[in-house]
Amino acid sequence: LRVVSRSCCFVSPFLKSFFFQLLGLSIATLSTVTHYGLHFALISDISLESNSYRVIHHAAFYSGMCLSMTLILAALLSSTATVRESQCLTAMGFFCFALAFCGLIPAACWRYTHSTEVEDSMMDVYDLVYEEVRRNTSSFRRHELTAIHEAFLCCGKHSPFGDTANVEHKTCPSGHVHDEGQDCLREIQLFLKKHMDFVFTLLGITIGFTVYGMILTSFLWFSIHFSSNLNRKGKYILR
Repeated sequence: LRVVSRSCCFVSPFLKSFFFQLLGLSIATLSTVTHYGLHFALISDISLESNSYRVIHHAAFYSGMCLSMTLILAALLSSTATVRESQCLTAMGFFCFALAFCGLIPAACWRYTHSTEVEDSMMDVYDLVYEEVRRNTSSFRRHELTAIHEAFLCCGKHSPFGDTANVEHKTCPSGHVHDEGQDCLREIQLFLKKHMDFVFTLLGITIGFTVYGMILTSFLWFSIHFSSNLNRKGKYILR
C-alpha cells in the first residue's frame, strides 16, 4: 500500500505538481494581459465611474490572480503530501482544489449569463467618446478616440447622425479609410469574442483538471490512512 500511495496519481508527483503550477501560471499570465494589455487598459482608463467595465476589469484581474495562487498552492501541497505521505498536507491540498473549483464554477456561469455585459460596456465607452468628439465638446476626448483607433486598428463607426467624416479624418490612423471592415464597434466585438473564447477554453480545462486533482488527493488521503492502519496491525506493546 505504500507503493500504491506513492503512485496513486498515476504519474510522478513532481510532474503532476509541475503541470498544475503551469496551469496556474497560465491563468496568472492571462489575468495580467487582460488587466494591463493595451486594449483593456485603455478602455478602463477612459471609462466613467458609472460604467460597469472598470469594476469588471479589476474583478477579473484579482479573481484570476487568486485562482492562480490557489492552484499553485494546491499543486505544491499535494506533491509534498505524496512524498511525505502526510494526511494533513493531503487534506489541505484537497481544500485548495475544492476552493479553486468553487471559484471556477461561478466564473463559468457568469460567462454564460453575462456574455454581452463586457461587450456592451466597452462599446458604450467608445460611443461616449466618439459622440463627444463629434460634437466638439472636448479636445481631450479627441486624443482618447485617436488612441482607441490606433489600438484596435479601426476607423470610426456607422453613425445615424451622419457628419462623421470630419471626426474620422482627425482621429483615424494615417492610411486607414473608413469602411465596413474597419468599423470600430465591429472590431471591438471581434477582438473581445476571440479573447473571451480563449478565456472560456482555459476555464474549461482548469475545471476539468481541478476535479482530477480533487479525486487524486482524495485517493491519496485514503491510501495513506489505510496504509498507516495496516502498519500498526500485529504490533503489541508490553506493559
